[in-house]
Amino acid sequence: MANVLWLQGGACSGNTMSFLNAEEPSACDLVTDFGINVLWHPSLGVELGDDLKALLEKCLSGEISLDIFVFEGSVIQGPNGTGEWNRFAGKAMSKWVEALSKAATYVVAIGDCATWGGIPATPPNPSDSTGMQFHKRDAGGFLGADFRSKSGLPVINVPGCPAHPDWITQILVAVATGRGGELALDELHRPATFFTSFTQTGCTRNMHFAYKVSATEFGQRTGCLFYDLGCRGPFTRSPCNRILWNRQSSKTRAGMPCIGCTEPEFPHHDLAPGTVFATPTTLGLPNEVPVGMDKRSYLTVVAAGKAAAPQWAKDDMFVV
Repeated sequence: MANVLWLQGGACSGNTMSFLNAEEPSACDLVTDFGINVLWHPSLGVELGDDLKALLEKCLSGEISLDIFVFEGSVIQGPNGTGEWNRFAGKAMSKWVEALSKAATYVVAIGDCATWGGIPATPPNPSDSTGMQFHKRDAGGFLGADFRSKSGLPVINVPGCPAHPDWITQILVAVATGRGGELALDELHRPATFFTSFTQTGCTRNMHFAYKVSATEFGQRTGCLFYDLGCRGPFTRSPCNRILWNRQSSKTRAGMPCIGCTEPEFPHHDLAPGTVFATPTTLGLPNEVPVGMDKRSYLTVVAAGKAAAPQWAKDDMFVV
């Protein structure tokens, strides 16, 4: 039996909503099939007030074993480093985060706000929000770059806005069943099993990417979303086109550009409509080219692909 405690800082509850929609395994499966005991969760816990505070204190004292501490949302440090703008169970949430992280065998940060600080940590940042162990791409965050839980691992980061539900539950299962020490983490402490490939991997529009056939409006069933609509699929590490959302689709399959929400720099623009869904270019060439390419080789490939594009790559395959 693995005890899981889930707290929430500065957040919109999007990752909680995602978690509750998990399918493989579901949130219920965690309890019935994998022996996970949810000590408390913002949407599932019943303890409040003094009862909740007593539960947390028992986790700190060791009376209750804290196997996995899950945190959702940014760590709010304002004002002036006190954290008093985010109080919980009698004191600043940041104080609970610091103490519980030290007491836990594993610490898991869920969603962009908990991993890198997310939107709340984007300037201006009056709440002084940050991530658990990163502030955007910079190591450190709230707990510091050298933090390690009792397992010897740093904070396990599961980013996304929100994180895919099955990423959440599968990582919890891996940790709870004793395989946490086998998790390979990348340089940003993300599980490599999910965050090695790019969002572009498995995208159904890859042939349009190769032939530089561009979509120019949302919802178009043909055309690559990178050239005109700002899709960040070639730069973003996530399995969104391998592990589909609701087992059905993804942003790019629905004609919506990837917005790069699993990367520390998210949001990549100021969220104004004219900047989010547009590809910044200079003399017709994207300012950023796909990871692993330089601009000269990219220009060569694009020119060759566009010249060789067959008519069928331009046609709407759904029109009979």
